[in-house]
Amino acid sequence: MGYTKEDVLKLFKEENVKFVRLQFTDILGILKNMAIPVEQAEKALEGELMFDGSSIEGFVRIEESDMYLRPDPNTVAIFPWRPREGAVARLICDVYNPDGTPFAGDPRYALRRVVAEAAQMGFTAYFGPECEFFLFHVDEKGRPTTVTHDQAGYFDLSPVDLGENARREIVLVLEQMGFEIEASHHEVAPGQHEIDFKYSDALDTADKIVTFRMVVRTVAQRHGLHATFMPKPICGINGSGMHTHQSLARGGENAFYDPHGPNQLSDIAYYYIGGLMKHARALSAICSPTVNSYKRLVPGYEAPVYIAWSNRNRSPLIRVPAKRGPSTRVEFRSPDPSCNPYLAIAAMLKAGLDGIKKKIQPPPAVDRNIYELTPREREELGIGVLPSSLREALDELARDEVIKEALGPHIYAKFMEAKEREWDSYRVQVHQWELDQYLTKF
Repeated sequence: MGYTKEDVLKLFKEENVKFVRLQFTDILGILKNMAIPVEQAEKALEGELMFDGSSIEGFVRIEESDMYLRPDPNTVAIFPWRPREGAVARLICDVYNPDGTPFAGDPRYALRRVVAEAAQMGFTAYFGPECEFFLFHVDEKGRPTTVTHDQAGYFDLSPVDLGENARREIVLVLEQMGFEIEASHHEVAPGQHEIDFKYSDALDTADKIVTFRMVVRTVAQRHGLHATFMPKPICGINGSGMHTHQSLARGGENAFYDPHGPNQLSDIAYYYIGGLMKHARALSAICSPTVNSYKRLVPGYEAPVYIAWSNRNRSPLIRVPAKRGPSTRVEFRSPDPSCNPYLAIAAMLKAGLDGIKKKIQPPPAVDRNIYELTPREREELGIGVLPSSLREALDELARDEVIKEALGPHIYAKFMEAKEREWDSYRVQVHQWELDQYLTKF
């Protein structure tokens, strides 16, 4: 890493780039593109390109719409699926106000702020996501269906897994775009896949997640399939999660590892876990941000529901994988891939840092299967529950000053506005389930 403006322009020349896509996300994490001819690239890299911010969800009002894009040279990549003659490249951008200050509504800026806070405390934060998704058929008009292409199960291989070719090409494309792929396999549900890439610093990981989602969708389309990161597209089978591994380094050493600590974990690791647990209910609004997310977070489908941590078992919200030394980390299991990765990583990191600042001790680890405990046993162990709906999660967020601070006042207000609309729209609909249940009964 460490590209300069000159490096980028040289690469564009060598690779015969004709168009450059300037990318950024709105508050909901939807990737936005502004395409420019390569001749405009130098101007763009100087931060001189303007766009209309009023057309982007949660950005600004019409009367204050001029915004500037400043590309981050470290995010340069060539799209491997486009022709080599007249290649297309992309740069991920930070969003700035006309006066040269960072725009408070830019999710990337929110994450930069929390990363800077960690740096002030002497830490570099690392994140590694496990991104799951479904591959579905499209109908004769090209519209997505929820018909899966296989009956494979966890880790199954072809001939059953017809998505194997698509997944293989996704991996190859990601590698060409600079990803280091660690694992790629079929997940538990039919049509469900997981591709894991190597952990990286917080900002790079968030950039990689938005790139990952774009690549998966693009390649799937080329195979006549529709890829979705919707958390729970089909009732009765597992949903898609984005378990997020996280660790802190200080002075080049893993700050979570202490060979002499209980379970070889440092005080910092315990405080970080304590912070995640304390803010877990408010984090749900950011890490599981859709109405549909809460159809995934139910008992019985391997998704975490209970606010507990463990060294071994996979039923709690937080798991500490067995590896120690440089690999010591915690895995936060509630996020799903519909989240805005910049905001989700900012919020998780903020919660962990709050735990360190306030020395929040987590309760004892729970190494039993929590799903098998009675409500009374859970209560005796002090095991809380994640929100069961988006409405409940938004109420928790409204009460949590630490997580609100991670977002900043602008993003918090616009996020809540958008999500209140989403909840109200869902709440007033009459769903097929209700018709099936009540139409003939009453």
